[in-house]
Formats: sequence, structure tokens, C-alpha cells
Amino acid sequence: MIKHVILWKLKDEYSAERKEEIKKGIKEGLEGLQGTIPGLLEIHVNTCPLASSNCDLMLDSSFETEEALKGYAVHPAHVAVADGKVRPYTAGRTCMDYEA
Repeated sequence: MIKHVILWKLKDEYSAERKEEIKKGIKEGLEGLQGTIPGLLEIHVNTCPLASSNCDLMLDSSFETEEALKGYAVHPAHVAVADGKVRPYTAGRTCMDYEA
């Protein structure tokens, strides 16, 4: 199994209220991919970091294989969410993929 974990920092220009709306949209968009992408086993977005955190939200996902992860990256449904709900609002992204 392959784990795909991403941490995002939202752009500072947004108010706290707007950031909550953005996080909700990201969560709904990414978690809505469950069952639509071959090899995607689980996908969860955490939008409630503790005050000690230095990021705004986290994607925690699992894939059957590394090839399935590569397919997810270019799958039209994922690209639509990434381009429409994630990339326009994020200032930073950290990713770690690993075999579990």
C-alpha cells in the first residue's frame, strides 16, 4: 500500500471565515473522489489543526500501488478538484509519499 500525505498552507490574504469556506470546499472535493479513481483506497482531509501546527489542512490518502498514485495525479476528476478548489487558494504544499 502507498500512502500519499500532503500539508497545505492557505494564502494569508484570506480572512479566517473565508479560509474555513476554502477548507470545506477542499475537503468536500477531495473526499468526493472516493470510489471514482482506480486504486484509491482511502482519502481523508483534516481541516482542524491544533494551534501548534504550521499548516492549515492535511490530505491523508492510501493507494493500492505506486502506479495507482501516478494515475490519480493525472485523473481528470482529481485534476479538476486540484485546479478548482486547491491550487488557487494555497501558498505552500509539502508532500510525502511512502510505502506502508
